[in-house]
Parts: sequence; structure tokens; C-alpha cells
Amino acid sequence: MAGLRLHEKRTLMALRMLDGKASVDDIAEKSGLAHAAVMRAALTLSEKNLVKIYERKWSVATLNEEGEYYAQYGLPERRLLRALLRLGGEADVDEAAQEAGLDAKMVPIALGWLKRKNWGVIKGKKCALTVSAEPPPTAEEKLLATMFEKRLVKIEDLTEELKQAFETLRKRNLAEVEEKVYRELELTEEGWRTAKKGLKITEEVTQLTPELIISGRWRNVKLTKFDVTAPGPAVYPGKMHPLQQIIQRAREIFLEMGFTEIRGPLVETAFWNFDALFQPQDHPAREMMDTFYLASPQTGRLPSKRLVEAVAKTHEDGWITGSKSWRYKWSSEEAKKLVLRTHTTAETVKYLATHKKPPIKVFSVDRVYRNEQVTYKHLAEFHQIEGIVVDKKVTLRDLMGTLKTFYTKFGIEKIEFWPSYFPYTEPSAQAVAYHPKLKRWIELCGMGMFRPEVLAPIGIKCPVLAWGGGLERLAMIELSLDDIRMLYANNVGWLRRTPICR
Repeated sequence: MAGLRLHEKRTLMALRMLDGKASVDDIAEKSGLAHAAVMRAALTLSEKNLVKIYERKWSVATLNEEGEYYAQYGLPERRLLRALLRLGGEADVDEAAQEAGLDAKMVPIALGWLKRKNWGVIKGKKCALTVSAEPPPTAEEKLLATMFEKRLVKIEDLTEELKQAFETLRKRNLAEVEEKVYRELELTEEGWRTAKKGLKITEEVTQLTPELIISGRWRNVKLTKFDVTAPGPAVYPGKMHPLQQIIQRAREIFLEMGFTEIRGPLVETAFWNFDALFQPQDHPAREMMDTFYLASPQTGRLPSKRLVEAVAKTHEDGWITGSKSWRYKWSSEEAKKLVLRTHTTAETVKYLATHKKPPIKVFSVDRVYRNEQVTYKHLAEFHQIEGIVVDKKVTLRDLMGTLKTFYTKFGIEKIEFWPSYFPYTEPSAQAVAYHPKLKRWIELCGMGMFRPEVLAPIGIKCPVLAWGGGLERLAMIELSLDDIRMLYANNVGWLRRTPICR
């Protein structure tokens, strides 16, 4: 038949020799083709109405590595039983384990199952048998031997007793269930007529090499025709994690907008994380239920004495800012405490303390930590998008425009800005976006203009626009997720389905 390729001809001829119907494995063995080559040929032959494909699925029981070891050398309790019989029926646990050749991790397993099967009892550091002779193999042991010999055992073929034995082996993490697909091919009437006519088996060349062209042999060989529209096998190459792709996109967008990236350590002093941002030392967010404090070392170094005194005075009486302030006695010991940073704003204000000349446009995309309950929208460890703009005449409108541009570049159209409160910005707002899957508005970031109580101690005299928000919430919208935990769940199926670029 015209149009048939080499593998398809071989598959047809093998089927004819196998009486017209056979499994894919039998055809592969008869034709000398690989299993995948037979299946590709079968799909083409099926489209040409030359063969029919039958498919059946069943669950099979298989042993894992530990199960195969026990199938060869015996279950730990059986080996301990035999050792005790050799030692007279009673012995120290260590002596019996050594006699049985059990390593340390097997001993508790052997003792537990010895007692559960009523073969023996534990008396302090000794164990004693309750049977005088070795019991016959249990159903689990018989099944172990069968599975080791046959490799694959259909669960539907097992008796009720053996099904219960398999469940026991599975709970002991010795056996697993696998889904297997059994495929058969059968010649149709048209397929029989084609196969009986006889097919000329001619070797085909799949690649036109320079040697074939130079030598002129390409004129005498048969070149394989390829159907470029035919589905190919699924390939799952290595690729960047979807969250890392979004982090990279966020960086690229900020760089396109003229920003410079800054980074900082994961561990910060409470001074930079809280005090420099005018957050009072008795603020609830600084308690252990919201912040991770380091146990060792517990404290770090404070910056220059001048800066520390300025921050302390601002907290206590407002210093030169005109603020009523918090009116309490500021503690340097509290400020020295080391924390896992709760926001990247700690790095921003530290950067401002040494870079005071406008204009300044910097951002960071980095990890932060908060002692929160993990839910569909909260994580204890996540990434924060942080940034500031420093210039002489910038306003809140400029900040709204900057963030509108940034999020629009991600394809988020429905963005609004709602009034809000943050300890270190005034006025303050939050950027929110509509999540089409959750059908509600979710917060993207907090934003505002740094208060004088933040800027005066570090010597900044220009307005500072600042924002910070969770990157994972942006990822939820971008990847159409309704549970933030999916980003860290190591769900291989989801990782494979998620495209490299959107």
C-alpha cells in the first residue's frame, strides 16, 4: 500500500504472523521494533483503517526497594523469630538482633510485628517467644514471594485474603499500586488484504547527511516522509519555576522603568526592621506571634551613635519633626534584637541612610518572613516587591501612576487604590486588583509617602514615595491560582502544565 513507512509495514507483517491480533509487546518482539515505534505505527495504521487498537487498564501490585529486600531476605519479624529459636526461645534484644543480622532501624519494626503476630513478647531488654516452633508463612510473606517472582501482579486477580495482605504490605511501605495499560492491535479486513498482498520492506533514511549529498547516494535511497502534524510524545524538559519566571519579569519591568535593584541580608536588627521606620517598640507586630526572633545570636550591632540618638528622640518626643511621637522610653537593647526581616523596607531605609541625594529610584524583590498561619492566601515565607522614589516634587499621584504602569505591564487591568493606614507612611493607600477566579478584590501592595519621623533621622529632606507587597499574590492572578500554597507544593503535574512564557 502506498504511503506506508518502514515501521508501519513491519508492524503489519508482524500482526499477520501473529494471526492478526496481538499485544504491543508481542508485536515489538516479533518485529524487532521498540515499543514506542510500534505505538506510533499503530496510530497511523489506525487512521488508515488498517488496524484497530484495544486498550485495557488495570491496577498492579509492585514491590518497592525495601519490599524487594524483605522478599529476598525475609521480613524482620521472621528473621528475629528464627534467631530466638536458635537462642533457645529467649534472649536480650541486642543479642537476638545481632543473631538475626538486623540493623538498628529494623529492630523496632521486628519487635513490633513479633508482638502483633503473637509470636513473642517484650520483657524489658529481653524478648521471648510465645511459640515453640516456627509458624508457617503468612499471607503477606506468600504475596511478597509471588510479587518478587512475577514483578507485576494484578490486584483484581488476588483473593480476598491476599488483597488484605497487600493492604498490610502497602501500609508497611513495602508495596505500591501502579496503573498499567494493556494494548492490543487487530488487523481490520482492509489490513488483512494489505498484509496478504505482501509488503516490500525497504530500509529508509531518516536524515539527509552531508555524506549522502556529496557521494550522490541520496538519489538511490528512500527518504522517510514525516507527518509534521502528527502528535509527538510528551516531553518535559527542565525549565524555570513559574514563580521564578514572575520574579524575573518583575525585575525586568522595574529595570525598564529606570529603577536600580538593591538587596540585603535576610537577618536584620529590629532597629532597621522596626525602629528606623517609626514603629513603636510596644507595637503588636513586634511580638513573637508576628515576628521570628533569632535564638542565637540574639542581638546585633546598631549603626552610628548619631543616627541611633536621632531615632530614639523621634520615638520619645518627636525630636525636630514636630510630631507628638509615641511618648515612651526607647530601649537600645530592644533595637539590637535580631529578626528574620518582616519586610524589605528594612533594606530600603538602610539604603536611604547612605544615599541621600535625589533623584533615587530603587527596588527589591526578595524573601521576607512573618509568623503567620499558612492558608490559601497567607504564607510564613514569601517574596516582597519593594521600591522607593525620591525627588523634590513627587506626590502620591506619581506613586499611583508608577504602580499602575508596573501592574499593567503584568496584564492586570482592574486596579484600584484604597485609603489605608501604615505606621511609617502618610498619606497611605493600598493597591488592589480584581481576581477573576476568586471573584473578589485582593491586596497587591501597601503604599504611601514616608513620614517626617522616618526621614528626619536619616537626613532625607525630599518627599519619598514607597511601596511594598507580596509577589505571590501577583503570581496567583498571573497563574490563575486560588491557593497560594500551590506555588510551593512541588506538584509535578501543575509544574509541567504551566507554560514557560505567558
